[in-house]
Amino acid sequence: MSRQNYIFTSESVSEGHPDKVCDRISDAVLDAFLTEEPNARVACETFATSGMVVIGGEVGLSDQERLKNYMGRIGQIARDCIRDIGYEQDKFHWNTCHVLNFLHEQSAHIAQGVDRDGAGDQGIMFGYAVDETPELMPAPIQYAHAILRRLAEARKSGAEPSLRPDAKSQISLRYEGGVPVEVTSLVLSTQHADESQTSDDIRAIVEPYIREVLPAEWLTEKTEWWVNPTGTFVIGGPDGDAGLTGRKIIVDTYGGAAPHGGGAFSGKDPTKVDRSAAYAARYLAKNVVAAGLARRCTLQLSYAIGVAKPLSIYVDTHGTGVVEEAAIEAAVAKVMDLTPRGIRNHLDLNKPIYQRTAAYGHFGRAPEADGGFSWEKTDLVEALKKAV
Repeated sequence: MSRQNYIFTSESVSEGHPDKVCDRISDAVLDAFLTEEPNARVACETFATSGMVVIGGEVGLSDQERLKNYMGRIGQIARDCIRDIGYEQDKFHWNTCHVLNFLHEQSAHIAQGVDRDGAGDQGIMFGYAVDETPELMPAPIQYAHAILRRLAEARKSGAEPSLRPDAKSQISLRYEGGVPVEVTSLVLSTQHADESQTSDDIRAIVEPYIREVLPAEWLTEKTEWWVNPTGTFVIGGPDGDAGLTGRKIIVDTYGGAAPHGGGAFSGKDPTKVDRSAAYAARYLAKNVVAAGLARRCTLQLSYAIGVAKPLSIYVDTHGTGVVEEAAIEAAVAKVMDLTPRGIRNHLDLNKPIYQRTAAYGHFGRAPEADGGFSWEKTDLVEALKKAV
């Protein structure tokens, strides 16, 4: 039996964190190409530092002349992202930073496998779900995201003009009987406008929003608060620390509560199983828990480049299952086509729905009317029950 009494910690970072700025730009480039052509191929990487953004990687459209013409839009796409995030500081401003574009055509050797409906690369992908929150996500990462999302709303609405885009949160939750009951410590570091503002000043600003987000009974007299513990945090974003696409893979997924296959998501079109199969694994694990087949589920898929069929399907219900794991493994293969094309079709992934995933987690979000976060639906519940 797994441990029932313990403390577990997860962190999140805001949309203004340097790595998240890069994830946002990479996914915005992806969305732009998918708007142009649903079968566009994109593997876009972004690097950001003081006064500069560098974009590189592989892209592909069916019309090469159109592809060449489209390259001229990349700089404006990056600037629009930076402006929306809110960077207008001296050494990182959406209107004055240099944007260098080194995107090039997709490798024909990679394309030949994908064109045969095979996976775009080898790899392992994990999905996870647990019934400790309504979203079937681990509570520490879900609430760490929620804090930063709420502070971003307050900043962008003008309610808190002294807050700036770069921020990080971290929650340590105490579990009793496998259930989260208390925040033992809470860490919040946020960029701010005025060097004269102290940690106490910033806490006075952010604490009401944190209390608004967290269950009231979790914050006790014993909860340790660490708000801007180093003091001043005025220099932030890529001016304070360089950013890179794909460097926050644990923030993007389950906050360390589940395994990770190692592949990043942002900037990759859905032929890349690093992204699409990880979404499928979350979708299946969530539906297993929603169907009542287990209270907790880890699901692994594996692929080989150029090969359509997954090489393996593995399920672990951590002692919470009401049926054998092997029966769930057989059931998920029965209710969903897990070839790369099957995943894209089932979840309708060939759409410009990715920029919104770049901050505050790819999982635990509500499915949207235009197909965004389709992997969060629980529409396989009855099929799974029948299959087992």
